[in-house]
Amino acid sequence: MKRFIFLILISTLLLNSKSIILTKNDIKNIDNSYYKKAIYLRLQSYIKLKRKVKDFELEKKLNYVNSFYNRILPIDDSKKYSVDDHWATPKEFLINGKGDCEDYAIAKYFTLLEVGIPKDKLYLAVVKVKAETNYHMVLLYFENKKTIPLVLDNLSFKILPFDKRKKLEPKVIFNENGSFVLKNKKIFKKVKIDWGEVNKWDLLLDRVYNKNE
Repeated sequence: MKRFIFLILISTLLLNSKSIILTKNDIKNIDNSYYKKAIYLRLQSYIKLKRKVKDFELEKKLNYVNSFYNRILPIDDSKKYSVDDHWATPKEFLINGKGDCEDYAIAKYFTLLEVGIPKDKLYLAVVKVKAETNYHMVLLYFENKKTIPLVLDNLSFKILPFDKRKKLEPKVIFNENGSFVLKNKKIFKKVKIDWGEVNKWDLLLDRVYNKNE
């Protein structure tokens, strides 16, 4: 019976998700994991979330997705992956059940795309938190390019307009269509991000869309 339920879960994921497709290797690794039951429950909750919010009004949809991922435990990349900065795919994040700020923002981005939010309204944002030394990442929702966006943050279950988050200083925002800087918390002009030796965003998109990672 448990195996039958599991097969239904896998079939549903394959049919209804573009960013999370379990491969035979994923299934094998999950089956061999000490946390197998927790992983299956988390994936089932993910499926239920997408079904539930699909026809919700915008505000309710944003809140449900933000709250769903914010319940996942935070952990530094150095502890989880033994590297300073690893951007996990949504599948990787859900299976591991732990992540840092980039993982939350990325998972929310792809999930909201799958439940009907247009791509040009969602941007990942690199921000500076006042009095903190490290940079932080959040997800922004723009109704249009002339409006102040809403902030989906793993540090808060409450979604607020960017101008109400006084401790957040925006540095750059980006999505699959391009990257921009903000002025007065609104989209100002297009810029090119210097990713250094590795373009983490392009690498992540390739892992999500082409490699099923």
